[in-house]
Amino acid sequence: MSGSTTHPASPSRGRHLSRALTALALAAVTSTGLAACGSDDEPAAGGGGGQSSSSAAIVKNDANASKTLKLGSKNFTEQQVLGEVYAQALEAKGYKIQRDFSIGSEKIALKALEDKQIDAYPEYTGTALTNFFDVPSDEIPKDSTQAYDLMKDKFETEKQITALPPTPFTNSNAVGVTEALAKKDNLVNISDLSKVAGDLTLSGSPECRSRIDCLKGLEGTYGLKFKKYVPVDVALRHEVLTTGKADISILFGTDPQIARDKFVVLKDDKKLFPPYNVSMLARDDVIDEAGPDFAKTIDLVNTKLDAKVIQELNAKVDLDKETPEAAAKSYLTQFGFVESGS
Repeated sequence: MSGSTTHPASPSRGRHLSRALTALALAAVTSTGLAACGSDDEPAAGGGGGQSSSSAAIVKNDANASKTLKLGSKNFTEQQVLGEVYAQALEAKGYKIQRDFSIGSEKIALKALEDKQIDAYPEYTGTALTNFFDVPSDEIPKDSTQAYDLMKDKFETEKQITALPPTPFTNSNAVGVTEALAKKDNLVNISDLSKVAGDLTLSGSPECRSRIDCLKGLEGTYGLKFKKYVPVDVALRHEVLTTGKADISILFGTDPQIARDKFVVLKDDKKLFPPYNVSMLARDDVIDEAGPDFAKTIDLVNTKLDAKVIQELNAKVDLDKETPEAAAKSYLTQFGFVESGS
């Protein structure tokens, strides 16, 4: 997957984002009690050893102080934010964490994991299945749980790597239109485009034209025939909508511009796009040595990472020019995983 493009930052965007994350956090606390003192999640995540008292969901376990983990991530915004979320959460749990959040492609990242240069890094289910195990994109299960289970089994049996349970969000391709067009033509699902596609211009990356999970699939699975296809650099996927150069654009599902520019993502009602949920990958020996707190902490902080939250976190970095460290801390504190002063 690619990173998101950047827009010039403005002070109002920072205030907007803080309010947005706070609102999301308050909703989560109201509905789940996640940030309440002594969260029910915590006793199960104890793992033995002395634990200091805390009002946060993650309580330090002194037994982890002797354990050092080197976390990696690929070198684009979303990965770096996730890397920091996991690193700070694990530090709060008592682990010593080393960071390498500038690794290149997924193949370089996997090699670093296998060669013990890093101990764990976050990867996308669809990316792993296509690039590591040669599963054609049109054969990836469209159900997120089934795709994860397939990836988990392949890593376990072929590479002695554990794929931890995935995030709620998926960063799959998405079909985006402006709010105005969605209202004018009553567009909710991708199937709704069938009545107007012949009058509309679609934009995507140059390789989108021949990909099953892009133009080829929209034509085949949905039977859509567009007026015109305009290939553009992936960095311009939002600009073509705001400038009117295209009516429809292939976006990434966690792009921060979706919320900021009020784009409408049409529902993939025929499940064309394979899921790209994020799973933390770790060698089996790391899982054994780190103890149960490692997996339980990752699982806990994943719980609130839905599409809207990760869009806002990406926006903090790409649009508001905050650091991944600051964005991650805002997530962990505002959802009550760690105390604000930690």
